[in-house]
Amino acid sequence: MEMSAPVAAAFAAFPPGAQPGLRALILSVAADTPEAGRLSEELRWGQPAYLTPRTGAGTTLRLGVPKSGGFALFVHCQTTLIEEFRALAGPDWSVEGRRAILFDGPAAITDPALRLLIRRALTYHLKGGGRC
Repeated sequence: MEMSAPVAAAFAAFPPGAQPGLRALILSVAADTPEAGRLSEELRWGQPAYLTPRTGAGTTLRLGVPKSGGFALFVHCQTTLIEEFRALAGPDWSVEGRRAILFDGPAAITDPALRLLIRRALTYHLKGGGRC
């Protein structure tokens, strides 16, 4: 997927190493999740966001830089995605309430549990997750 100029500008403000890994992971999981449909990359609240506009299958994923530093993968706070992720991946992950997984560096991006969280977000409404 080609990155638009506004999204590229938002990524330019990210810490080194944050953008390529999470973006690539989201795009890879989306390509392996046909039920999600075509993925859209745009800005929401000034942050790169990933949506499933044609199917409406998923809830929005956003990438950003939290106040605490590092970078984060944000989900809608009214979903159960962060709780599900922690149950699967364990308590060692740094999270911000029900809305974000926090990263200090790019190493954690390779964890297989993160792929499952992204797949679950991209298909959230197909599995009885409700509307967000």
